[in-house]
Amino acid sequence: MVFLVNLARVVFAPLVGEFITVFDVGEATVGAIVTVVWVGSALPRLPAGWLLTRVPRHHVVLGTGLILTVASGFTAAADTVFTLAFGALLMGLSSGAYFVAANPLVSELYPQTVGRAMGIHGMVSQVAAVVAAPLVTLVLWYSWRVAFVCIGVGAFAATVALFVTTRRTDLPDAGADDRDLLAGIRHEWKLIVVGICLLGTTGFVWQGLFNFYELYMRTKGLSPAMARNTLTVVFAAGVPAFFVSGRLADRLPYLPYILGVIAAFAACVFVLTATTGFVGLFVVTAVIGYVIHSIFPAMDTFLLDTFPDETRGSAYAAYSAGMMLSQAGGSGAVGTLVERGIAYDTVFAGSALCLVGLVAVLGTLWALGRVPGSTGSRVVAERLTDTKSECD
Repeated sequence: MVFLVNLARVVFAPLVGEFITVFDVGEATVGAIVTVVWVGSALPRLPAGWLLTRVPRHHVVLGTGLILTVASGFTAAADTVFTLAFGALLMGLSSGAYFVAANPLVSELYPQTVGRAMGIHGMVSQVAAVVAAPLVTLVLWYSWRVAFVCIGVGAFAATVALFVTTRRTDLPDAGADDRDLLAGIRHEWKLIVVGICLLGTTGFVWQGLFNFYELYMRTKGLSPAMARNTLTVVFAAGVPAFFVSGRLADRLPYLPYILGVIAAFAACVFVLTATTGFVGLFVVTAVIGYVIHSIFPAMDTFLLDTFPDETRGSAYAAYSAGMMLSQAGGSGAVGTLVERGIAYDTVFAGSALCLVGLVAVLGTLWALGRVPGSTGSRVVAERLTDTKSECD
């Protein structure tokens, strides 16, 4: 399921150039369509959080599979920019509801190894991102619509399989006391805001970068096919990043690790703007892919491990909605700036500079002890407690 819902989001990026040709639109319009996917992924997150206070998490996950099936068929049949955008919105809606329900469920299935579980879940999601560009390259021999037909058929099959599996599984009830969405948000609002600042800002930069990565690579001299498949390099490097970063998040203090990842990402973007030549672009692209995808399991581990059982679903839904809305405009912003004549290098260098400012501000607050929930991972805390007990 996570493979398919993420494929539904990222498949639009390698199709940017095709949409410009087929629908005869500019970068700003196609950037807005890609933004709609991520806005759609943000919109259902709070309503899904409320729904989770009423129904089990796996019921919501099953519902997202049905929505994705219908949305994929609608998008495949789109014949205007408006219908394409509406299909993109529907596909985004399915992914947003999925992650709000599935991420807490995964963390509760494996409470002692949250980072490892989230890393594996994210790694499978990342495989979909790796497949996206080669899939598009393959289907463009016939029609871009085939990609969405495949997603729809797969979503229906996965939903049926998941339904059968959940009926045979003893599922956790850790969220049984989470029955008031607003109360959960009020109780955890400081940590929610920290999460939105961290991943919302970083995600804004990342959205603008990866959704225009193909066109950006063309400006650096790569052929259209080679430029499209640099996305494969970006996403392939993220597969081990999810697994490794999840394990590291179980072992390192959360905030220093997360801020270090963001700082490394900003540095990589600066280097990318100054890099030319296939080999150099290939290497920097791979490093960027590894670094940026390291932040996602780390953030989920940080928040899901820190939120208590009685507020986890509600607080995570609020964070997830705010984070997605914050980053959704990245593609539209980059498309608009480029269409107005600003070079890609200038846009991305400026974005990286903003990330440096974010790291400086939150790093200072962390050093002053003003950031909530940043004392360290639960695994580290338990290990220290065990060591103290042995000493006593």
